[in-house]
Amino acid sequence: MSGYRGCIPGLFAAAIALAPAHAASPDLIAAAQKEGQVVWLGTQAVDDLARPLIEAFEARYGVRILYNRNTVTDIILKVSAEAAAGAQQVDFVDGTFTSQALKKKGVLLDWLPESVARFPKELVDAERQWVAMNLYFATPAFNTDLIANGTEPRTLDDLLDPKWRGKIAWSSVAGSASGAGFIGTVLRERGQDRGMDFLRALARQNPIGVPVQARALLDQVMSGEYAMEMQNFNSQVVVAKAKGAPVDWIPMNPATGVLIVGSVVKASPHPNAAKLLLDFLVSPEGQGVFRDHDYIPADPAIPPKDVSARPDGKTFRALLFQPEEVEASMPKWLAIFAELFR
Repeated sequence: MSGYRGCIPGLFAAAIALAPAHAASPDLIAAAQKEGQVVWLGTQAVDDLARPLIEAFEARYGVRILYNRNTVTDIILKVSAEAAAGAQQVDFVDGTFTSQALKKKGVLLDWLPESVARFPKELVDAERQWVAMNLYFATPAFNTDLIANGTEPRTLDDLLDPKWRGKIAWSSVAGSASGAGFIGTVLRERGQDRGMDFLRALARQNPIGVPVQARALLDQVMSGEYAMEMQNFNSQVVVAKAKGAPVDWIPMNPATGVLIVGSVVKASPHPNAAKLLLDFLVSPEGQGVFRDHDYIPADPAIPPKDVSARPDGKTFRALLFQPEEVEASMPKWLAIFAELFR
């Protein structure tokens, strides 16, 4: 997988024109409505996205969603423990590498809506246990009061300019939107030898590791505590900038492309409601909710509100990491981070 190519306007306009109106199976709707509710354990921000999705789904189908936001690690632990006890309470999960860890434990259902056939194959699990719901692209963000627009670094090699020494912050926790995720992107882009040479040079710039999630670090950038952050999801910067925050993002190539995927949990109490929820989330209607709230839909035929935020494969390019690769490679990336940057 060489990279995410983003929107090609003519092709996506044609896809929209040819796509039939989506409708869930009447039998599935009836079975879900009989169950009455679905328990969703997810990673999506409550106010920014989960609540609008819940409201749209409940209005559409009359099935209640019980949503609880948690970390990927805690989701894996909870669902695994309930499965081992034979007392599964969770119906539906989302996350970055949540699905890969749960697949190994055999607790996900082999089921995806037929409508995902319109998605690029890299967004759909070949074993039909997960599908991407929305995409994140990790890029640098900077405080526009501290770094004037037009003076920010635009390329990886620009980061090595001595004027940026001590001014680069990034999350030091495990994740794609962190120093570890940046390491993975550099190694895939430049190869092991050239990539490590670049990372050693970057280490001499004394980047500041902050033990918080990337979104929390963005708040510190906006307040002026740090001038620049590596690896923040650009859609989050778009939202903050629209609200008047002194922040902008840099379309630095390549960005780290991350899938937020959804899965139906096996042996759950409301399997049909979970299937209907996933069907809704990847439908044009559900994907439109992602778009309307400044998130980047997985469906390539539905552009985000800020079209520049999704790579076009030309001026802005990303490398897309599937859950399996993130889960398998994270220990290596973290080891390099500990060696060079701590």
